[in-house]
Formats: sequence, structure tokens, C-alpha cells
Amino acid sequence: MRILGIETSCDETGIAVYDDEQGLLSHELYSQVKLHADYGGVVPELASRDHVRKIVPLIQKALEDADTKGEELDGVAFTQGPGLVGALLVGSSVGRALAYAWNVPAVGVHHMEGHLLAPMLEEPAPPFPFIALLVSGGHSMLVKVEGIGEYEVLGESIDDAAGEAFDKTAKLLGLDYPGGPLLAKLAEKGEAGHYQFPRPMTDRPGLDFSFSGLKTFAANTIRDADDNEQTKANIAYAFQEAVVDTLIIKCRRALKQTNMKRLVIAGGVSANTMLREKMQQLMADMKGEVYYPSLGFCTDNGAMIAYAGMQRLKAGEKLDLSSPAKPRWPLDSLKKVGCG
Repeated sequence: MRILGIETSCDETGIAVYDDEQGLLSHELYSQVKLHADYGGVVPELASRDHVRKIVPLIQKALEDADTKGEELDGVAFTQGPGLVGALLVGSSVGRALAYAWNVPAVGVHHMEGHLLAPMLEEPAPPFPFIALLVSGGHSMLVKVEGIGEYEVLGESIDDAAGEAFDKTAKLLGLDYPGGPLLAKLAEKGEAGHYQFPRPMTDRPGLDFSFSGLKTFAANTIRDADDNEQTKANIAYAFQEAVVDTLIIKCRRALKQTNMKRLVIAGGVSANTMLREKMQQLMADMKGEVYYPSLGFCTDNGAMIAYAGMQRLKAGEKLDLSSPAKPRWPLDSLKKVGCG
């Protein structure tokens, strides 16, 4: 079976063709970073308009690279939610139209399920069950995963997500948009021991996350600090270390609580080098295993949507073409489809 995947939940237009026997056949990605940089964040209306401009040429290129005609596909998968409603409407409208024109099933994919399953594109793929840490600009959550569609959310962000805190703190440091990766790069020049940031919500039971207070602590630290590059680098290092340590503590707690030895980390923040290094050490200490997507599949992309859509297509799912986009959509409301 072969499927087209379409991702337009925010500010990246991702298109991919996936074959259940040959794997990923093509992958196209267009980022709107330059478009939104002047505004310091994503402008929803501009994002929607840019998806409209880019989506059809990217689909044509992905099909060409996969040596596949639309009529040869077995389905079309697109991100149905959650995300920016205007951006979602672009992908869902095009996806449903193509499914209708080619007379193939349409599959609506949950954006976070796409991220959760992105490590399945790698070798070796993580076997079920596992604990998943999903960390991105809009989400921070710990999920117990028994199989595809068998999700129990153990903890999630109650205010700012980890990626959002990275971006906001980077802006306070005077870094360009998107700030998270630039803050991580600046932190590489920082030195440990100059600043001590709190590890929020680690002194109480539970697995929820809160990073808004950490961002405020960073703002106060930056305000009172000397305005030079080394000081900024030291603050970036301390901030990043605090976020990573908080995620480590919560993951260790979740693994012990569920008696699991397998951890999957996905989402944009999963590309962070310090996070990967410390997670490797955590799982080595616990005599367990940790899995990540490759760096190109950490951020939003069409490949993860195509893979997730394929699993649901093979399970017989077919979306009613009148089904709306879902800007809000709980992950644990998805239907179970087994282990793919």
C-alpha cells in the first residue's frame, strides 16, 4: 500500500509518500521561518496563505520523486488537528479533494500521534509498549503507549510548553526567531555554575509540567545581569539545563511508576543535544532503551503524517469527507488500531 501524507498544522508545509513495504519514498518540506521572523512568532493568517501557495507544488514534487501518480495511491492522509485552524483547513481541504478526485480513502491524522510515531521511521524502530515524551513548541506531555491508538496521558503542560519556554527566553536574550535552536547554540558557549535555575514542579508528586515560572525567573535574571555575550551564554546554559533536568526527572518518575524500561522522545525539542545526551545516560542508568526520530523528523513533517496515516488506513479507517478540522483534539480520544 502507498499513501500521501500532508502536514500543515502550523508553519511548515510537509509532504511525503510512504509505502508499507518500501518505506519512505519521498519527503518535501517548506519552512515559513523567514516569513514570520520579522514578527517574532507565527502569524496565523500569513501561515495559512503560505500553505495555499506551497502545498500543490510540493505535492507534485513528492509524487514525482516517488515515481507515483495520484491514481496509484491507496490513500491520502493529512493532519486533521490539533493546530492553527486556518493552516489545518488548507491541508484538510486539499487532502479531502485529492482523495475524492482519486477515489481513495482519506485519513485524518492527529498531529501529536504523528510525532509519537516518528521514531518508527528509523531502524531499529521502538517496540511497544513504551513511555513517550512529546516536547514541542505547543506541547509537553508524557504518554503511556501500549500500541497505536492505545494512549494514556500521564502528564502534560499546564501553561507554557518546553519549546515555547525556549523560544520566549531566547527572545528575552535578544535572539532571532525561532529562538529555541539559537538558545541551544548559545548555551554551547556557556559555563556551568554561574546561575542556578529552579526545576519547576519536581518537588511535588505528579507528572505535569509548568515552564512559565522558569521563563519568568529567566526574565528577572536577564534583567539584572550584565549585557555581554558570555553572560548571556551562561544564562542560556543554566536555563537549558533546568529544562532538560526537569524533563529527565519527570521521565524517570514515569518509567518507575509504570515499570517500563523503554522511552521514546519526539517533537521539536527532541533535537536538543543536551536532552539527548542526558536521556541516554538516564536509560543507561536504568538499564533501558531510548529512541528518537532522526533530526529531520523532529520538527513538523509530512513523513510522520504519512506513516501514522498508513497504520490507520491498514486498520480500515476512512474519514468522512465532511469531517472538520480539529484545532483542539485530545490525544487519548483516538481509536485503538493495534500495533500496526
